[in-house]
Amino acid sequence: MTAPVLRALAAVLTVADVARSIDFYVRDLGCIECFRVGDPPDYAAVERGALVVNLMPASRAPASLGQGRLHVVVTALDALHAEIAARGVAIEVPPTDFWYGLREFSLRDPDGNRLTFAEAVTQG
Repeated sequence: MTAPVLRALAAVLTVADVARSIDFYVRDLGCIECFRVGDPPDYAAVERGALVVNLMPASRAPASLGQGRLHVVVTALDALHAEIAARGVAIEVPPTDFWYGLREFSLRDPDGNRLTFAEAVTQG
């Protein structure tokens, strides 16, 4: 019997304005829009590679607004950082090698949800 493999994560983040969040994730982080529901949108999803983020309005869960955290494992972390920083996105934690073997950088989306991108540090 083959062991199950978890291949992707689809997270749900609570946001104040779904349309504004779609714009941020597409324009600033290079995602593509998967779908949106309603006009103006009251639910949507964006993706980039294995990262899928569903955007839910705060009216459905106001206590969770801006409380989300995503930790995304990537390749070419420094190139991704340069791409996102060049779009003018404020970087909260610049690319840093951490003692636990990951190089990471972090940013916040317009609602305060924290996104951390990480890559294994190669030992030289």
